[in-house]
Amino acid sequence: MLELLAPAGSMEALRAAVQNGANAVYLGCGMFNARQSAKNFTPQTLVEAVKYCHVRGVAVHLTLNTLVSDREMTELTTLIRQAAEADVDAFIVQDLGVIQLCRQVAPKVPLHGSTQLTVHSLPGVLFCAALGMSRVVLSRELSAEEIKYICANSPIEIEVFGHGALCMCYSGQCYLSAAIGGRSGNRGRCAQPCRQSYGYNHWENKYPLSLKDNCLVDYVKDLEAMGVASLKLEGRMKRPEYVATVTAVYRRAIDEGVVTDTMMDALYMAFNREGFTDDYYLGQTGPQMFGIRKDDKDHPKWLQAARQSYENAENPLVDIVFRAVVSSKGSSLTVTDPDGRVCKVAGPMPEVARNVPLEPAALAQRLSKTGGTPYRCVEVRTQVEPGLTMSAAAINAMRRDALNQLSALRARREKPTLGKPARIPDHLGHAGMPGLSVQVTSADQITPKLLKLETVMLYVPLHVLLADSQLCLDLLSRGKVAAVLPRIAHDKELVKLKADLQKLQSLGLKDVLVGNVGLLMVARELGLRIHGDFGLNIYNSGSVYFLSKLNLASVTLSFEMTMPQIRDLSKTVPCEILIYGRMPLMVTENCLFRGRSGECSCKTGPALKLTDKTGADFPVIKDGDSCRSVLLNGKKLSWLDRQEDLTKIGVWATRLYFTTESSKEVDRVLSDYVHPSPFDPGACTRGLYLRGVE
Repeated sequence: MLELLAPAGSMEALRAAVQNGANAVYLGCGMFNARQSAKNFTPQTLVEAVKYCHVRGVAVHLTLNTLVSDREMTELTTLIRQAAEADVDAFIVQDLGVIQLCRQVAPKVPLHGSTQLTVHSLPGVLFCAALGMSRVVLSRELSAEEIKYICANSPIEIEVFGHGALCMCYSGQCYLSAAIGGRSGNRGRCAQPCRQSYGYNHWENKYPLSLKDNCLVDYVKDLEAMGVASLKLEGRMKRPEYVATVTAVYRRAIDEGVVTDTMMDALYMAFNREGFTDDYYLGQTGPQMFGIRKDDKDHPKWLQAARQSYENAENPLVDIVFRAVVSSKGSSLTVTDPDGRVCKVAGPMPEVARNVPLEPAALAQRLSKTGGTPYRCVEVRTQVEPGLTMSAAAINAMRRDALNQLSALRARREKPTLGKPARIPDHLGHAGMPGLSVQVTSADQITPKLLKLETVMLYVPLHVLLADSQLCLDLLSRGKVAAVLPRIAHDKELVKLKADLQKLQSLGLKDVLVGNVGLLMVARELGLRIHGDFGLNIYNSGSVYFLSKLNLASVTLSFEMTMPQIRDLSKTVPCEILIYGRMPLMVTENCLFRGRSGECSCKTGPALKLTDKTGADFPVIKDGDSCRSVLLNGKKLSWLDRQEDLTKIGVWATRLYFTTESSKEVDRVLSDYVHPSPFDPGACTRGLYLRGVE
């Protein structure tokens, strides 16, 4: 049966979800979750939340889906232990280092791969399975056909987002909030700049980054038939009334297979952005997917009905069976739940009936009155000796005692299996001046001056190497060249991608730059030497150490780290950082070029940039050879004038990343690398290496 997984940003929202039919809830505790602005839970209230849910047959999934620094690992270890002791049913995780820590500290708690892992292909799912995960949450951008293919071939459970807010960027790959205001989406602090107004090449009152909310209520039976294990509702930042309404609507759609106008009206009243969209599911993108929140007025009748569904209410959730015995030797009541738990209580000695004796039907009727409890009596088996009687109060007391014992048994916490974090070997990294690596976006950026410069690695997009066989041969003969793989590659694109890589391998290609966990699997299968890119979100020593065990040749550290964090990192793999270029802030399935004109012009049209209210520009380029877009920061990151500082942090290489630069600009930057010019704060930024992120 399809699990309905509802959000719980607070205890009230948790009750709203449970009382309206959620099979499971997901929630955050403390600072290690992707919705830190929600009320969330403390370790103490987490215990109560788990008890409340488990009594009612509802699972609790704890979100640990943020990037975690080395200094935070001790605090996180404590939380993992506390959550295991509270008997949570699963951890939802993103950070590769956190995944390893969970396995070490609480090995019996199942792991679910967060959508923040950017898993959008079967190889990505297989990677998660190899890490010991029991479930993975797919990227929201997948179509029904793609979801069906993954479900048919996955060895682990698949979870799909069914309703709620859509990020413009693939989850886990958005750095826009961090770049603008230091509030990292990967650290649970997203300020939602995608919901603000922008213009094309100048500011306009338009919203090219604000998608309508997802709504798959019409397809829940199709998803169930595909083999999707869990349907997730977004909304930990939403009010409890929203959670109650959306959960109730999807509960009915799953149970009854119907979607009525009344149900849709309820969804619209709860929240919408000029309607809803199902276009990703249908395999299409375009302007019709975009919308903003216009009507902020609450509907009083809706609010009242939503609150009544969970305030001071107890909707029966757990089916139970009673067995009652009334005899001259005494009375007893046994209750059994669907999981086979059995509780038996002894009642008072029955009396000889003076008038009307107790009939089995009357006893069954009294016992079946379980209103105000989480239980629904589906059967009463009775054994009553003739001529005896018991008061209604005595029968009610027996029923109450039996159900209280059952609740205590269902809420009982098993003693968890706990371990200690494994020690990570301490490696200070490269001593002295880091080597130079260069990444280009187009062939014309590979200038003669660049080829004369000594580099430890030249990163060239896969499609650029394929487009010019002579250039490819020249570069490969030079050595130290890696093909840059796209960060996003759906299953239907992988056949061609593998064939392209094999073609380049036949020409001598040995190295690739990989920024997605799914393509790690593809590159390993082909025997290529892997360099991890920033899209892997490497933020701590545990992640670096994990990738060392996968034999990666190098890793690019997250550009959301600070220089002291980079310095103190244990570099069990050669580490690289970006020191020049326009940082890629988003990668989007929707073509931003098409968003401007309604027609895709990303291959032939003029340069494009988005401009916000402050006048800040964000250039847009294609993502490799696809129709996906990459939103770049307007200001260029530059540490060219502070290279001496970079000798103290232990990195193997520092990378120059060319995106919108012409060949002349490339040569100018290369000259600045050798003979730095003064820093220009108007055109450049130090990025997050100094100020860090929340």
